[in-house]
Amino acid sequence: MSKREITPEDLLRLVFVGDPQPSPDGSSILFQRKRIDDRMKYQTSLWTVTPEGETRPITQEKGGAGHGRWSPDGNWIAFLGDREESGSQIYLISTLGGEAQPLTALAEGSIGEYIFSPDGTKIAFTYRPAMPEFTRDAKKAREVSGGSEPAMAFDHIWYRLDGDGYFAGQRFAIYVLDVPSAPGFSPVEATRIYDEDAHGDYSFDWHPDGSHLIVAHSASKYPFRDLPNEQLYRVNLDGTATQIPGLPAGQKSAPRYSPDGQWIAYAGDVDETDPWGTRNTKIYLVPAAGGSSTDLTGGTDLDMAVATLSDSAEASFGAKLKWHPDGSGLFVEIGTFGTTQIGFVPVEGGVALLTEGHHAIKMGGLFPDGRIAGTVSTPTQLGEVCVVEPELVTGRRVAKLLTSFNQAFQEEVLIREPEEHWVPTTDGLKVHTWVIRGAGDGPRPGALNIHGGPHTQYGWTFFHELQTYAAAGYTVVYSNPRGSKGYGEAWCAAIKGDWGNKDWDDIQAVRDFMKADPDIDSSRLGVMGGSYGGYMTNWAIGHTTDFACAITDRCVSNMVSMAGNSDFPFNKDGYFKGVAWGSLEKISELWRQSPIAYFENVKTPTLVIHSVGDLRCNVEQSEQVFTALQMEGVPSRFVRYPASTSHGLSRSGPPDLRLHRLGEYLDWMKKYLG
Repeated sequence: MSKREITPEDLLRLVFVGDPQPSPDGSSILFQRKRIDDRMKYQTSLWTVTPEGETRPITQEKGGAGHGRWSPDGNWIAFLGDREESGSQIYLISTLGGEAQPLTALAEGSIGEYIFSPDGTKIAFTYRPAMPEFTRDAKKAREVSGGSEPAMAFDHIWYRLDGDGYFAGQRFAIYVLDVPSAPGFSPVEATRIYDEDAHGDYSFDWHPDGSHLIVAHSASKYPFRDLPNEQLYRVNLDGTATQIPGLPAGQKSAPRYSPDGQWIAYAGDVDETDPWGTRNTKIYLVPAAGGSSTDLTGGTDLDMAVATLSDSAEASFGAKLKWHPDGSGLFVEIGTFGTTQIGFVPVEGGVALLTEGHHAIKMGGLFPDGRIAGTVSTPTQLGEVCVVEPELVTGRRVAKLLTSFNQAFQEEVLIREPEEHWVPTTDGLKVHTWVIRGAGDGPRPGALNIHGGPHTQYGWTFFHELQTYAAAGYTVVYSNPRGSKGYGEAWCAAIKGDWGNKDWDDIQAVRDFMKADPDIDSSRLGVMGGSYGGYMTNWAIGHTTDFACAITDRCVSNMVSMAGNSDFPFNKDGYFKGVAWGSLEKISELWRQSPIAYFENVKTPTLVIHSVGDLRCNVEQSEQVFTALQMEGVPSRFVRYPASTSHGLSRSGPPDLRLHRLGEYLDWMKKYLG
């Protein structure tokens, strides 16, 4: 039986899994399962799977359930859910069965990270209350009284975050609560113990004896204005804190105590001039009492915090590191050459890649024997839960699939394997490039996709959107030009503060590669991308007329205005030189790198897409693009998605709007590429 072509609507059939966590006894793995229901809503629930592949649900979908964690004794499963009028709470469900019960009774707000203490008697977590004027109860009261939506007032530049919304002066703080010993409990009052970060941006870990936390956060009262200077702090349960002495400035996150409590490992870098992370994220080791830190991974050119982009999984930008139970080193997740692999960093230093192959393996928790729970995806296989274990012959670790939620879909639908190419570019270098041949007979129109970031990577993972374009008859081409992560520090840093130069060289090289491909009709090329990919799409149409159409999505167009209206404002003379609120001379570099500065040259029919609720790349960036296109008489269309959506619409936005967006893409390509 022949397989059918994939369609945009197949998005509704996909099942997404993530965050796998082995039970303390290793008998099963807890994970989150997400699907789209008949009302176009995401439904999340917790499931378990045994090493033999037997699955069963743990929670119902109502109210959602995520970030599931076992208690150290295996008696409880904790999770975050929104099942009450007050909003998100921590819930507990007994592993013996029964209904989930709320452990907290927090006022409406947001819960961040939470971790059981080693003995399971306490949970430490971060929490930020909602602005009182914007709670659900406050909104209902205004509806009754006829009152207007109130004004917001801000006293600090950190007052919003894309996907999180506006929070004004509210900040996350660290809380601790006691865990009940048996079912039948009432919600427990939590104690606020620490709130010393101006951003409220904490990562933390328990000491093995449960006496205190190790916490990473900025030492600056003005983190955006000042150079990066995260530090580590020992925070006692009574709230007293001591800074770990001897550590340099720079970025630090994910602190992790060694099993014996003698050492602290963390991810970061010592460069104070690189707030956007063009340098490799490394793993450092410092004595728990303080002193000089040792760079364990700097002798390699590997990065410990690479996001591999996909629309079938949330992009993970932070480092993941977990100590081996015997304390000999740390397991890490590494993005390299378009793949995501598991590596091991011994305490003596260096990095050993434990896995290999064309895949994206995401690391979850550890089994007691050092095996790893994870998820694995390839370009032709959606992510499924796996266990990463030694292969007896080669000694390498391999991913053994445990779930098969998408098997029936994959057996029914044709999913095309991408071809791998290395395209020569300037400076004697080559660009890692993939081609998905479209349906039908050639020569076909070509669709060049440019990824966002820019410091991320495309790679060997499932991408529904790209497969959909190929099924519609377009040969899809995507690559990792300079600025991408996963190809070494020099490759990533080549565009630091200099967008539209070496990256444009590489995009032109890929375009020329497409024009030389006999299977691609060189007169019917389209270019498209989101975020930084939207920036580079704007740059392309301002510098060439080789493309028959373009689609710029949640773009950057004007670096001068972008510097002040993004949730991550530009540092003065930081990643980009100059300052947007200075003299003409000081804004010259930002304007030189602004695609809108070249829009008098644009002739390419262009579809403009943006979310009003995008706080990363403000919608005015696309408004400028559309205005310029219209004033120059260029065929153009502007699709604005509502304020309820954000920068991540294509990956995690409302399913009906994701389908609408795909429809707009396909209609535009059909109109101008055929």
